[in-house]
Amino acid sequence: MPTLLFKLILTPALIGGATLAARRWGPGVGGWLVGLPLTSGPVAFFLAIDHGTPFAVAAAIGSIGGAAAEAGFCLAYAAVGRRVRWPLAIAAGSLGYFLGSVAIQPALLLPLGGELAVVVAILALSFLAIPPSQGRVGGVEAPAWDLPARMIVGTAIVVLLTAVAPALGPHLTGLLAAFPVYAAVLAGFTHHLEGGAQAMDVLRGLLIGLFAFTGFFAVINLSLGSLGVALSFAAAVVTALAIQGATLSARWVVQPRPGGG
Repeated sequence: MPTLLFKLILTPALIGGATLAARRWGPGVGGWLVGLPLTSGPVAFFLAIDHGTPFAVAAAIGSIGGAAAEAGFCLAYAAVGRRVRWPLAIAAGSLGYFLGSVAIQPALLLPLGGELAVVVAILALSFLAIPPSQGRVGGVEAPAWDLPARMIVGTAIVVLLTAVAPALGPHLTGLLAAFPVYAAVLAGFTHHLEGGAQAMDVLRGLLIGLFAFTGFFAVINLSLGSLGVALSFAAAVVTALAIQGATLSARWVVQPRPGGG
């Protein structure tokens, strides 16, 4: 399946599912879900098939660094998100992402263990640096246009990035590929509807989800050359799901609606 077609199918499904989960269990769950490598994982699989395992292994190193850049997005958004409207907060987050992507470059030259230590530390410290909201906002009813608008906006951004990629070259394309499109859409809409404080929970959920994302690509890097594509990706999926399950069981991201609804 062509990558663009794959994204066109998965993007609205993912954003729709994350939005519905957030309405039931809180904004943090939406961010937690989109932190999983639900698009980057399959794309990495296609890269391994089409371009060979050395290319995919090298790309996995960049993807691990991308998790740290996403932490930059979260920190910058959080720094202004409680005081400004969502467009300015997303602009600040985008700047934080690109600054983070530059700052993490030296860590990409380290052995895998060193890179993982740096990235995991960044994710943990970023999570601790963003205070949670004071619980769900009661009585906020999403308008009828909210869910389809999220799906349309997210899909449009993905199509745009895919369209401009050939003109940007591989370096900028790789940088944009890790941009937290889904989390930005969820945070922006949550910010608009429920306020900046609630958007903080989306960011915290994303940071928790990125531990599984990092584990997925670490396993790809370690095992792809020796296990082959099928077994390596199967092991990566199991690892990511195990990490994601552990973080959910810690109940760091779940915030049921008042009254358990």
